[in-house]
Amino acid sequence: MDANSDTHSKSEAVHPIDGGQQSLEGGIRRTADIVALVYIGVIATVASVTGAFYVMFPELAALSWDVMERPRGRWATSPVLLALTPALTGLVGTLVTRTMPYGFVSVLMTVIACVVVVRALRSPVAPAISAGLLPLVLGVTSWWYPPGILFGSSLLAAVSIPWRRYVRASAVAGRGDSQCVDSPSAAILAKDAAEVVGVPRATASRPLIPLMVFVAIAVGVVKLTGMRFILFPPLVVILYEMFSHPDQCPWVGRPVSLPVACFLAAVGGYFFRAHFASDTLAAMFSMAWGIAVLRVLDFHVPPTLAVALLPMVMTNPGLGYPIAVGLGTTLASVWFVLFEKWNRARPETTAIALPTTTPTVSSTVDSAL
Repeated sequence: MDANSDTHSKSEAVHPIDGGQQSLEGGIRRTADIVALVYIGVIATVASVTGAFYVMFPELAALSWDVMERPRGRWATSPVLLALTPALTGLVGTLVTRTMPYGFVSVLMTVIACVVVVRALRSPVAPAISAGLLPLVLGVTSWWYPPGILFGSSLLAAVSIPWRRYVRASAVAGRGDSQCVDSPSAAILAKDAAEVVGVPRATASRPLIPLMVFVAIAVGVVKLTGMRFILFPPLVVILYEMFSHPDQCPWVGRPVSLPVACFLAAVGGYFFRAHFASDTLAAMFSMAWGIAVLRVLDFHVPPTLAVALLPMVMTNPGLGYPIAVGLGTTLASVWFVLFEKWNRARPETTAIALPTTTPTVSSTVDSAL
C-alpha cells in the first residue's frame, strides 16, 4: 500500500473533533450507529416486555451513540463510572420525588445533589444529571427506577469494552496503527471543572452559579406556562457541559443550531411514538431520526438523542412537547450568550472563571478497562 492510500485509509477511520476526541469515519462509523440502534432496541424491548418503562432511560441513546461513535471518548473510556453514575443520581432523584413536589426547591436540590455526585465520583458521565431530574419531571416514585437505570447502563458498559477492542483490532488490521483509535490521553479524557489542573476548586465551582440561575429561571417559566418540558432533563446536561467545558464542548458557539437540532429531534420522537405500535421500532426510529438530524447539521450533541427518546417514557406526548423543547433550548442558548458577553465585559478580577486548561486522566480502574 503506498503512502497516499495509507493516508486516505487513516482519514476514513477516525475524525478528530472537540478537545482531541476521536470520532469514527467510513464504514465502521455506520457499524457504530447500527450497534447503538440495536442496543436501544434491546432496551426498549425489555422495557415493553417487563412493563418497567423506567428501564428506557432516554439518555441511554446519547450515551450509547457517543460510546460507539467515539471509542476514545470520555464515556467509552470510563465503563465503571458509565454503569454506576446514572444509577446513583437516579436514586437521588427518586428520593427527592418521593418527598417533595415539583418546584423551585426540589428542582434546584436535585440538580445540585446530582452535580455533587458526579463531581464526588470524578465522573465524566454528565448525562447522569438527567437521570436524577427525570423522576421529578415525570413524577416517578418507584424504587425500581435506579435498578432499571443500572441495568441499562451496565449493559452499555459491558458492550463498550469488546466494542473498543473490535475498533482497535480493525484499525490494526487495516493500518497497523492502533494509536489512532485507542490509548486514551489526558487531552481525550476531559474531566470535570473541579478537576482541571491549575484551577482552584473555589474557582472551578463558579460555572455552577450561572447554571443554577438558569435552572431557577426555567422553573419560573414552567410555572408560568404550565409547560414542564421547557426544562427537559437533557437541557441541564447541555448547559452543564457548556459552562464546565466551554473550550471542548462542540455545541458552544452554535446558539441557533442547538435549538433547531433539539426541536427537530423532539418532533421526530413525538411522531414515531404516536404512530408506531411497537415500542422497539418507535425507539429505534426515533434515535435514527436524531442521528440523521445531527448528521445533516454536522453537529455532535449526544443529548439531542435523549430528546428524541423522551416521548417513549411520557404518558401522553403531544405537539406541546417539541414546542416546549424548542422554547427551553432557545432560552438556554440566549442565557449562555448573554452570560458570556456579560462575563467578558467584567473586570478580570471579578469575572467568573470558566476552565480552559487540559484535564487529568480518568480513574485507574476505568482506564485499565
